[in-house]
Formats: sequence, C-alpha cells, structure tokens
Amino acid sequence: MDASLTNVSTPRNPAMPFRAWLVVGLLCVVGCLNYLDRIMITTMRESIVQSIPMTDAQFGLLTSVFLWVYGILSPVAGFLADRFSRSRVIVTSLFIWSGVTLLTASATSFQGLLVSRALMGVSEACYLPAALALIADYHKGSTRSLAIGIHLAGVMIGQSLGFLGGWIAEDYHWNTAFAAFGGVGIVYSIVLFFFLRDAGNPTDTTSVEEPAGKPKFTEAIKDLFSKPTFIMLLIFWGCLGIVGWMILGWLPTYYKEHFNLSQTKAGLFATGYMYPLSMAGVIFGGFIADRWSKRNNKARILVPIIGLCIAAPAVFMASNTDVVYIALAGFITYAFTRVFTDTNLMPVLCMVADKRYIATGYGVLNMFACIVGGLGIYASGALRDAHVNMALLFRIASFSMIVCALILFMVKKNLENAQKK
Repeated sequence: MDASLTNVSTPRNPAMPFRAWLVVGLLCVVGCLNYLDRIMITTMRESIVQSIPMTDAQFGLLTSVFLWVYGILSPVAGFLADRFSRSRVIVTSLFIWSGVTLLTASATSFQGLLVSRALMGVSEACYLPAALALIADYHKGSTRSLAIGIHLAGVMIGQSLGFLGGWIAEDYHWNTAFAAFGGVGIVYSIVLFFFLRDAGNPTDTTSVEEPAGKPKFTEAIKDLFSKPTFIMLLIFWGCLGIVGWMILGWLPTYYKEHFNLSQTKAGLFATGYMYPLSMAGVIFGGFIADRWSKRNNKARILVPIIGLCIAAPAVFMASNTDVVYIALAGFITYAFTRVFTDTNLMPVLCMVADKRYIATGYGVLNMFACIVGGLGIYASGALRDAHVNMALLFRIASFSMIVCALILFMVKKNLENAQKK
C-alpha cells in the first residue's frame, strides 16, 4: 500500500507559530498582484485599441495566449516548486512577471503585446502551485484550509480590483497602469526575498520533515497518474472548471435575456455579489473544514461535497424561475458554497498525492481545468449559436455539480479503503 494514502489524519496543532500566518499574509499580497496584473488588460480595451489598432479577435487573443501558456506550463511550474525552494520560486516568479508587466508598458505594437502576454503566462504559472504548497507546508494541522482560504480571498481581491486598469487608462494612459503595478511587484519581490522562507529552513520555528530525495518530473507525473484517486480528482476539478467558466461567462447574458434587464443591471446582478460572496465562502469553507477536521479526518472532503450539494439545487432553482430575485438568491447561494471546493482542493490533494509531488499535482490539475474550462466556454457558445436555451445550460451545470460531488465522495471512499488495507 502507498504510504501517502495513509497520511490522511489531521494532526492537532493548536499553537500555530506566527511565521506560518505571516507567510499567508505575505502571499495574499502576491496573489492579489498575480490576478490584478493578468486581468486589468481586459478593463482597458478601448484605450489600448485606440493606441494600438487591432481587431476584437486580436484583442481576445491577448487573453487567450496567456491562458494557453499558463495552463500548459502549470505542471512544469509546479514541479519546479517541488524540486527547488518554494519560496525562491515564488520570489523569482513575482520578480519576472512584474518585470514583464513593466515591459508591457513600452509595447508599441500588437505583436509586442502578444509576446508580453505569453511571457506573463510563463512567469505567472509558477506562482499558484508553489504558493499553495508552501502554505500547506506551514499549516500541517487544523489551520490548513483556512490559511488557503485566506490566501484565495487575497487572489479574489486582485480579481475585483481589475477595474483599476480601466480607471487609470481613462484618466492617464493605458501603459501607466502596467508601469505602476509592475514597479510595485518588483519592489515587493525584493521585500519577499528577505522575509519569505521555506517551512524547512533551519532558522524557521515551523520546521517540517524534508522529503527523501529530489523529485524528477517524469517520476512525479508517473506517480501521480498511478493513483486512481488523483485521476478522479483530475476529472472532478476539470468538470467543476467547466461549470465555473460556463456560469461566470454567460450569467450576464442570462439575466439580460431571460429577465429583460438592461446591460448595466444584468452585469451588476451577475458580478456585483460574485467576488464578495466568493471571498466570504473560501474563508468560511476553510474555517468549517478545519474545525470539523479535529473530529473527522475526512472533513476537508465532506465540506466541498456539502457545498456542491447546496450549490447544485440553488442553480437549478435559479434556472427555473421567472422571478429575478429568486434567480439572484440562487446564484448568490452558488457563489458562496461552490468555492468550498477551492479552499479545500490543496488539502485534499495532500491526502491523495505523495508529499514530494503536491505542487506538481496542483499544476496538473490547474492545466486540465484551464484546457477543459476553455473548451467549455467554446461549447456553450456553440450551443448558444444553435439557439439552445440559456436556462438549459445552467441546468446542465447543476447536474454536473452533483456529478462532481459524487466523484469527490468516491475519492473519500477510496482513501478510506486504502487505510483499511
């Protein structure tokens, strides 16, 4: 039996050292910059197109090329965090992508912007697997899910601050935003160089056991895919990625067409509550999972299952009503409970994967979610072109969340069976 599968109990750790929470705080800022730098270009389209003429397809390609490069390189990026110092991978990633952000400010052609977005995809891919793995290294007991949830809340703050790009571009110039936030990132990377350390650093009071041997990429991939539980987790995360992108991408259209709302009001209903409720959800889901894990070592699997079992009927209800406020209540419930999975994914992965390969494993999950998420957006658009009712797409999403909950339940049963052997 694989020893990694037996390591599913949750050790008690009531007195978590200050450095463990300091790391979470430091990384919240990095996560905020990570998503702010990547998303703000979408809010300054008019200013960029006026300065550098391009078609809508070319402007869309600026985001697509980032997503493709980011997704494809995620497994390799995760492996770097397993093979080398996680903290140094994070600092280097932040320094390089901030430099690329600063470089973007000097772009004078579409080709220049395209190259800078591809380079940003390369450098930003290294961040999230390393950051979540580092947090998991520090928070090995009953604080792991909450710590990850707080970090993800920082990421969501970065997403919600994307409007700053459009505001700065409108009042000054589009390249001012890239220059400003690129500069901030470079300065902050220097700060992190002195304060961010791996959990196993000899001067660190939260020292953890060093894994035996340095991992190799082919060995890591082979080991991960040799575990049925990891393959199930991969299918689970990919399916949930389709659901998330489908709802996020088409919810404004659904509000506008189904309830005859204005574009402004539909956009407000679709996005105005999503980030605040999701931020509350990742923190609450992490807190509940940690508290419950003191009595049940499968709590970090059960909390996402419960969240999905609440979110699925909420979306189904929202897609079967002609009362806009009932639909709003349904999607608000979805926004709060679906993200229970986000805050507990890395803790669940730590139960499934060999501890030497958790960052690589998260990178593989990230890559698969990016690929199938993009395909999901395209497929839902094709169904729209075929005049399929938008409400039907959301009912499919609701059913898919139930399937995801069942897959996660199978992961739980497999882990329990492995313990008994």
